Amino acid sequence: MTGLIDSHCHLDRLDDLPAAFQTARESGLSGMITIGTRWSEASTQISLTQHDTPELRIWCAIGTHPDHAHEERLPDVAEIVARAEAPCVVGIGESGLDYFHGTEDVKAAQQASFRTHISAARETGLPLVIHARQADEDVIAILRDEHGKGAFPFLLHCFASGPELAETAIELGGYISFSGLLTFPKCEEIRAVARVVPEDRILVETDSPFLAPVPKRGRPNTPSYVAHTAARLAQERGVTPERIAELTTANVHRLFTRTRP
Repeated sequence: MTGLIDSHCHLDRLDDLPAAFQTARESGLSGMITIGTRWSEASTQISLTQHDTPELRIWCAIGTHPDHAHEERLPDVAEIVARAEAPCVVGIGESGLDYFHGTEDVKAAQQASFRTHISAARETGLPLVIHARQADEDVIAILRDEHGKGAFPFLLHCFASGPELAETAIELGGYISFSGLLTFPKCEEIRAVARVVPEDRILVETDSPFLAPVPKRGRPNTPSYVAHTAARLAQERGVTPERIAELTTANVHRLFTRTRP
């Protein structure tokens, strides 16, 4: 499976970047997108793209993860837009909602941050990378409300939700990315969604260093392991791994327009 792109990783969280890049090249990856989790660390994500080479492309997204929305200063839309002018910035985020630990004040901060990131995605035309955890109903409500103000590109990353959120995303023009969760024995609902998402809307990712796929469970995840998720996606959809590599790479370039050759 040559040419795969890891559409979501956290290079700033990896212990050995040179090794990660080497194994990625050996595995045939053509690129990866490192994703921001704190606005205060946007410069770190941008600096990581200095490792970009013609053989292994490195891009980034900048934003604040919902888990940190109540801790970080919320930039205004103009500030996000200005920072996103750097050509290496191909997306906004990750943002979204995560109610796993959420108190009501934390939920309010997440929702405000989510809407600000959406506005920045709408203004820049860059896709918003969305994190959704135990918050499907509110994610759907905000996506529909904001879509009514004007369309914006977006990606549901590390999909771990129910079919209603997937159906809403597709209806609104969004994309869906599958992580190592797709390979976990207990995640049949995720596999059921993966089997029916239109082929022009699917991406693959690692979310490394988290969620290492089977057969690498128990190890720190690395971008090269995206091949295992892609192979399982091919199995679930009844196509060849090469076809999944072709489809998902084309979809990355369609959604993240600044990654196009």
